[in-house]
Amino acid sequence: QVHLVESGGGLVQAGGSLKLSCAVSGRSFSTYTVGWFRQAPRKEREFVATITWSGTRSYYADSVKGRFTISRDNAKNTVFLQMNSLKSEDSAVYYCGRQVGRNYSTPGEYDYWGQGTRVTVSS
Repeated sequence: QVHLVESGGGLVQAGGSLKLSCAVSGRSFSTYTVGWFRQAPRKEREFVATITWSGTRSYYADSVKGRFTISRDNAKNTVFLQMNSLKSEDSAVYYCGRQVGRNYSTPGEYDYWGQGTRVTVSS
C-alpha cells in the first residue's frame, strides 16, 4: 500500500511563492516516479510536473515552466513543488500521485493519489 500526503498549500498574493510537499509512504519510494497535478473548480485535473525516481529527469507543463520546480529527497520520502511568481490562474487543489504508466501527463497513468492541498492566489 502506498499513501501520499500533500501539505503546504494556502493563500498567497499574486507574484508570491509557496512550497508544496508530498510525503510518500512505501518501502520502495526511491523507485517511484511522482507527479503533481492540479484541479480548479469545474475543470479537469491537469498535469503540472513530474520527477523520475532518481531525480535526474523532470518534466513540466508549459504553463508553469520557468516558475515551478519539482524536486525530491529520497532519504525523507518526500517530493516538493516550489512555486514562484504565482498567478491567479494557479489557484487549484494540488495533488501528488505515483506514476505507473508511460504518459506522465495523463492522470490515468497514476495509481495512488493524495487528498490534495488547496492553493489560492489572490490578485
